Amino acid sequence: MSILAGAGIAVLETEAGMSRLFDLDLQLIVDAGLMIIALFFLFMVLSYMLFNPARKMLEGRQNKIKNELDNAAADMEAARALKEEYEEKLKEIDKEADRILGEARKKALANESQIVAQAKEEAARIMERARKEAQLEKQKAADDVKREMISLASLMAGKVVSASIDTTVQESLIDETLKEIGEGTWLS
Repeated sequence: MSILAGAGIAVLETEAGMSRLFDLDLQLIVDAGLMIIALFFLFMVLSYMLFNPARKMLEGRQNKIKNELDNAAADMEAARALKEEYEEKLKEIDKEADRILGEARKKALANESQIVAQAKEEAARIMERARKEAQLEKQKAADDVKREMISLASLMAGKVVSASIDTTVQESLIDETLKEIGEGTWLS
């Protein structure tokens, strides 16, 4: 048997002249089994100490992200519902504003009609009052003219009786009386 020291692999020569790459003896099999068991336990310990906390952290993070996405979806749905509600309220407010404006226009037209009717009635009353006052003034002026005529006639009659019945004298008396009264009285 010769051992190659440089490669670390034992090469055995058998009597028949064959050489083996590995020497599978009982010690090597036991060492390999123990190493596999040790690696398995090491993997279990590392899995328990490293992988499980990492898995828990990743699961927690995944759950947190899922919850945040669910909350965001719920918030978006709530916001959408609120938006629709506010849009509906805005439509109702617009309808209400249009209704109020329509009522205000109707009231304004009614008030306008009422004010115009009152103004026409007042104008008619003023015109009637002015007509009555004009009629009274006309009657008063006619009465004043009658009084003036009566006083003028009595004045003329008195002068005619006291003077001779001469036409020239009578005309001069009429002219004199008219000058005393004034021409403005007859023209107005």
